Amino acid sequence: MQSLGRHVLAEIYGCRFGVLNDIKQVEDIMINAALEAGAEIREFVFHKFSPQGVSGVVVISESHLAIHTWPELGYAAVDVFTCGDKVNPWDACNYLAKMFGADYVKASEIKRGLMEQPEERLVANI
Repeated sequence: MQSLGRHVLAEIYGCRFGVLNDIKQVEDIMINAALEAGAEIREFVFHKFSPQGVSGVVVISESHLAIHTWPELGYAAVDVFTCGDKVNPWDACNYLAKMFGADYVKASEIKRGLMEQPEERLVANI
């Protein structure tokens, strides 16, 4: 069964506080993760929270990469959704874990847009 895309949800633990709390570093790492995976970047936006934390999204032709960080916990919640066969979301996740200095990553992949054929339904004549 063919899917429209792959969506990796990653829990990234043990990351460096200074990286996760720096909007410019998070932005650069997310953009480079998209490029590392072979994606075509369209737009990006990031926001720095007070007293700490960064959220952002990189919109790619193939879908998106999104992040929210909790620097005080050394934790980043990441999702990478890619469509088509050209971009590998795992390449982006592995790059992110490396650049954040992660101790541990828990990630899973969901196939999106599974195009199942509807079941044939028999209608009784009444």
